[in-house]
Amino acid sequence: MSSAVQLIRAAALADAPYAYAATAPAGSRLIFLAGACPLNDDGTTAAPGDYAAQAAKCVETLKGALDVAGATITDVISTRVLVASSAQADLVTAWDVIHAAFGSHDVPSTLLGVTVLGYDDQLVEIEAIAAVAD
Repeated sequence: MSSAVQLIRAAALADAPYAYAATAPAGSRLIFLAGACPLNDDGTTAAPGDYAAQAAKCVETLKGALDVAGATITDVISTRVLVASSAQADLVTAWDVIHAAFGSHDVPSTLLGVTVLGYDDQLVEIEAIAAVAD
């Protein structure tokens, strides 16, 4: 089944590794996901100190939440990636993992460095909104 999400390119703007905008048709069901955190099944934070591994765990969590909501990663219409660091290299490390997981479905995204996240040893979190046809 094809996604309801349409990614919009902006050739007149700077080349970016994501679409500049996205739409979903009227009548689509929007899914607002809680921030996907890098948590193990027992509630502990996965891979303390490892931005790439935590980003991968966040993607796994995001995919699980999408699945129970009746969606897939190609139904995501936008993301916000939060990285607990002031070092741009750490943000890029997390971004590279997340961007690769989305493949050609390069949704509009915002990448932010933040001071701290909610769980002990947490370095990465992914917020997302998805849209599916009703």
